[in-house]
Amino acid sequence: MAKEEQNGAETNEGGKKKLFIIIGAVALVLIIGGVAAFMMLGGKKTEAPPADGAAAAAPAAPAPVAAGVDTVFSMDPFIVNIYDGMELRYLKVKVEMEMANPAFKPELEGRLAAIRDAILVLLTTKTLQDIQDVQGKNQLREEILAAVSRIISQGKVTKVYFTDFVVQ
Repeated sequence: MAKEEQNGAETNEGGKKKLFIIIGAVALVLIIGGVAAFMMLGGKKTEAPPADGAAAAAPAAPAPVAAGVDTVFSMDPFIVNIYDGMELRYLKVKVEMEMANPAFKPELEGRLAAIRDAILVLLTTKTLQDIQDVQGKNQLREEILAAVSRIISQGKVTKVYFTDFVVQ
């Protein structure tokens, strides 16, 4: 009888250990999920309404703002063929554009097909010699900015950045 009580106590302790492990695992999953949700959703700041409760009047033209995540318009990468003098090569370029104001983003998104087309046509006119040095890359930036400015109102895109530039 003493052995049966001892076996029952060990089984009961083993069951408690399993229960604690399961509860701990569930708590860990909930904590990780909460942290992930906070990082994804909590990173965006919202502006507080004016202190006097009055609605702010919309400006006639959006004022320039400091460069930041909200003012950069990221595009999908471009992959085109370029000629190096002897053979065709591939050029992969990821272009990001800095907007004068985040309010211009809907206009850029609405004209995305025309913007991508203009950049693709421009990239396919380049040779490896045109883009292999810093001066060539800077000239390409200026040409992309000019091409985009012809599609949308000038001054809405202030800078062009290459975040990926690969020739193979």
